[in-house]
Amino acid sequence: MSEVNSLAEDTVFMREAMALAAQAEADGEVPVGAVLVYRGEIIGRGRNRVIGGLDPSLHAEMEAIREGAAAIGNYRLLDTTLYVTLEPCPMCAGLLVHSRIGRLVYGAYDLKTGAAGSLMDLVRHPQLNHQIDVTAGVLEDECATQLSTFFQRQRAHKKALKAKLKGGE
Repeated sequence: MSEVNSLAEDTVFMREAMALAAQAEADGEVPVGAVLVYRGEIIGRGRNRVIGGLDPSLHAEMEAIREGAAAIGNYRLLDTTLYVTLEPCPMCAGLLVHSRIGRLVYGAYDLKTGAAGSLMDLVRHPQLNHQIDVTAGVLEDECATQLSTFFQRQRAHKKALKAKLKGGE
C-alpha cells in the first residue's frame, strides 16, 4: 500500500474512532474512541465507559479488542490495526502487546500516561515478546481538541457549581 493510500485509510478509520469518542462524551465519559480493523473492515468498536460502567478497565481499546477477538474467534490479532484517538495508557498498551496487535495508529499524544512513545514505549519494548508498528499523530489536532474541549467544559462546570454553592451560603 502506498504512503498516500495508507494516510487516507488511516484518516477514514480515525474519524470512525472520533465518532465513538463523541458518543463517549455524550455519555459523560472522557471522549476516547477506538476501532479495530482487519483486512480493511472494522471488526471491533469501543469507547470509554469507565464512569458509567464503574470499571477502570473499560477503556475504548479494551472494548474494541474484545469485540474484535470475538469477531475473528482468536485472541491473537496479528493482522489487525487499532485506531484510537488518544495514545494508549500502560494498561491498554499491555493489552495490545498480549493480543499481538499488528499496528497501532493514534491521534493525540498523552504526555502524562502515554505508553506508545510519549511517557514510555511499552508497545515497542525490545524485551517483550511482541512489538507493534506505531503511527502517531493522525488527525492529532482534531483528536486533541476533542479532549481539551471536554476537559475545559468539565472545569467550567465545576467552577460554576462551586460558585453556586458559595452563593447559597
